[in-house]
Amino acid sequence: MISIPRRADALYSDLLIPDETRRIRGQVRQFCDDVIRPVAHRLNTTPETRDGFARAEFDAMARAGLYKIPYPADVGGLGLEFPTLATATVLEELGYYSPSLASALYDGQAILVGKTLERAQPALRDRYLPRLIRGEFVGCFATSEPEASTDLSVKSIQTTATRVDGGFVVNGVKRWITNSPAGDLILVLCRTGETLTMLCADMHDPGVSVSAPDLKMGNHVQLTADVTFKDVFVAEDHIVGREGGGLRTAIGALVLGRMGIGAIGVAMAQAAFDFSTQYMTRRKVFGQELARFQHWQFRFAEHALQIEMARGLYQKAAMRYDKEGGADIEAAMAKIAGSRLACDVARDAIQVCGAYGFVKTLSGPGQHFPLESIYRDAKIGEIYEGANEIQSWVIARHIFGREMTG
Repeated sequence: MISIPRRADALYSDLLIPDETRRIRGQVRQFCDDVIRPVAHRLNTTPETRDGFARAEFDAMARAGLYKIPYPADVGGLGLEFPTLATATVLEELGYYSPSLASALYDGQAILVGKTLERAQPALRDRYLPRLIRGEFVGCFATSEPEASTDLSVKSIQTTATRVDGGFVVNGVKRWITNSPAGDLILVLCRTGETLTMLCADMHDPGVSVSAPDLKMGNHVQLTADVTFKDVFVAEDHIVGREGGGLRTAIGALVLGRMGIGAIGVAMAQAAFDFSTQYMTRRKVFGQELARFQHWQFRFAEHALQIEMARGLYQKAAMRYDKEGGADIEAAMAKIAGSRLACDVARDAIQVCGAYGFVKTLSGPGQHFPLESIYRDAKIGEIYEGANEIQSWVIARHIFGREMTG
């Protein structure tokens, strides 16, 4: 990937975040510059294949201690004072070069799977979380189904867990399951009678099968596929949380994930902003640099303003969560702001860069360009982990109350 100046270093200050978070940002940025940047174009533009899991990068992240950052010291984590803020900052740094890697290998692994296991009963927590931190298994978080995604209600969920001696038998299909082609462990939301329960299953057990990965518009590093359960036994002691509490368990992780999607959106917006503004200072049209045209000056001044606000939103959401244990409305706002902004900035960046924004690889000189993959990757942020329309409803509910919004 082309090396360009980071405009955020001049436009943005980490003045209001803790010293530990600033240290984490510096360490992770160095890791990303050394490990992710050289392979980012390949990662971002290679279509999904069954053997396409980014194993080398996953292992490198584990060796570098990135999976220690979100967790307390008793399971091998760093024991930070503000772990959620640090985790979201990691996602921004990873997402600057490869948003789909950030989503799959950190949001999916460290937040959705890891943070769910952190809140599990001690036997599961102590068994699996230290192994996740060491990078010993790939985890999957399975809530969505062919007919259920945003609506995770008992009526919508069709995957069932039927009680038998010593545990449950699981049947059903989960869809859009991140990392499933390489998965070892899966947290699966099931219907148990008139309630929902989260179970922890071994993906290598008999009866678990995974389709070939989905071929998507973008987010190629984030391998997703259908996972089918046919008479899969899950032991009683592998209930995550409590029986009947599965929806609360799932939503708890998804709220954190929404902050992460906001941070990844900021990363994409910043990357597109940096490339295009650098281009605008050098490219001449009708005898003058593009940066001299007032239309583009004002457009990118507005983008700089929106990036600053979106970054502040995800940081506030994460810090409030660390201090108070909840930040639902801020998480919703952060997801909307970051994901929407990524689409807006990428679109304008491609427009001002013209063919150099639209091209993936310029074959003559063998040069790679980042904007087309950013534009493709940006759209999913408005959709997954709770569509932006649902996040707007969450905010409206805080404004008008449940009696008005339902």
